[in-house]
Order: sequence, then C-alpha cells, then structure tokens
Amino acid sequence: MQQYQRLLLNNKAWAAGRLQLDKGYFERLAKDQKPDFLWIGCADSRVPADEVTGTDPGEMFVHRNVANLVVHTDMNMLSVLPYAVEVLQVKHVIVCGHYGCGGVKSALTNTDYGLINKWLRNIKDVYEKHEAEFELLRDPQSRVDRLVELNVEEQVQNLQKTTIVQRAWKKFQSPHLHGWVFDMKTGLIKEILNLPPGSPVKGIFRYDFPEENE
Repeated sequence: MQQYQRLLLNNKAWAAGRLQLDKGYFERLAKDQKPDFLWIGCADSRVPADEVTGTDPGEMFVHRNVANLVVHTDMNMLSVLPYAVEVLQVKHVIVCGHYGCGGVKSALTNTDYGLINKWLRNIKDVYEKHEAEFELLRDPQSRVDRLVELNVEEQVQNLQKTTIVQRAWKKFQSPHLHGWVFDMKTGLIKEILNLPPGSPVKGIFRYDFPEENE
C-alpha cells in the first residue's frame, strides 16, 4: 500500500466514526464557519492546532508558516488576518510557537540556507534586539528556548502594530491577542504574552481612525 493510500483509508474510518457518534455532524460542518479563534502557528508537523487545544473543526481558523511569523510584507498573512478579524470577527488571535523550532535554531546560526535566509532574517532581527540578554545565556539550548519565547512576543506585537488589529479594536472591541509556546516534551502550552483589546500601542505605530459618522 502506498503511503498516501493509508491517509485515504484513515479518512474513511474517521468519517464513519463521526457519523456513528453523530449522524448530523457533517451537515453542521458544511454550514458557514464561525470560529472564535485565529491560530497563527508554526508549520511544524508536530504541532497541530486542534490536537494540542482539544478543539473541533470549525472552532479555529488556522494560518501556519515557518516559525509562526507575522511579517508586515507577507500578503498571505495579510489576507488571513483581515478575513479573520473583520469577516469572521474572531474573539482571539493566538500566535503559538514551540520549543525545538527548526526555524529558530537555523536563525541562530551563520549557515547560508539560500532563499529561506530572507524569512529567517525576521528571527535574526529579534535576536539582535535582545542580544545583550543572549550574551548572558551560555547554554545553547537555553538560547534557542529563549529566542522561541521572544520571537512569539515579537510576533504578537507585530499584530498589535497593524491597522487591521487596531481598527478592529476600535470597531469591535476585539480580538484579544495571545502569545503561547507549546512544549513537545510535556504537551503543555506556556503563556508568554496577553494583550486585551485596546492595549497601548507604542507611539509611531499607533493609528488614528476617523469616526464612522464623519
């Protein structure tokens, strides 16, 4: 049996199992989605958003990339984010990284990875911003783990800097922004940062929006 055929067989078993438990499951699933959460996570295959949070299909809108980055020039992310906060009106946006992240490990080296250097540059910028702290960490694993945490923090702050989030805060009083790190050794999630709607935005990154009736 080819590997992909196993996936198709698993799908049939999964669908049959769902119907056995709930005959109306797929009828409800086919209706319009109304998730409360947007998950911005790493593309790593070991961190499935629904599995680690115990959520069902339809509960979480998901965007994934290498090292869970929020980059202001990434049109993929800039398509997902407004759809989630303006159309779906999610109540929470979660940036979730994970310890042992390959992208973060790679960014800590001087190795040339070709085109992906452009993407990893965003993580190197986080390192440079906190270089004094890293100079105090002699253990290589501690440096990787700390950069994972600081990277998540930076990406949440990048969300806060967007007009998309700031406008939604003004119009909908949502979403709540969260920064998490998943530990594959324990299966537990560590909260890194929590920004409720209306949290202060640093000077030059704050936008003023005209009143709707003007």
